Amino acid sequence: MSQALQLLRNTRTALRCVQWSVSTRMAGTATMDVSYDDLKALMEKGQNLLLVDVRTQQEVDKGRIPGSLHIPVDEVQGAFGLEPEAFKAKYGVTKPPLNSSELVFHCQMGKRGATATTKANQLGYLNARNYAGGYKEWSERGGK
Repeated sequence: MSQALQLLRNTRTALRCVQWSVSTRMAGTATMDVSYDDLKALMEKGQNLLLVDVRTQQEVDKGRIPGSLHIPVDEVQGAFGLEPEAFKAKYGVTKPPLNSSELVFHCQMGKRGATATTKANQLGYLNARNYAGGYKEWSERGGK
């Protein structure tokens, strides 16, 4: 009986941890970050990567990460709230599914990317990630 009780306690503890993790992510208090090397690997690996540049148009005009899609941070919630057909019509790419693990946001140095990632999390994109190094790190490392 004591083994069954211990198993039940362990299960309850694990469930509380999962609930805390999900509620923390849903509340926008935590984001998953991607390193430069992680982003490079994602870019080399997948045709499904959607890298979203949330900087201003003026910043994007000075340089961008190849293959990124420009959606300013203030438009992220509206954009990812669109129906798939409307998203494709507006941005020219397929809207990622909610369970996509290849949705990455970035800005210049990480803060707006984290804000965009949080907004995406709140819309149900729980696997969305932030490239915290941003365009600054990308350009400093040669973007290669």
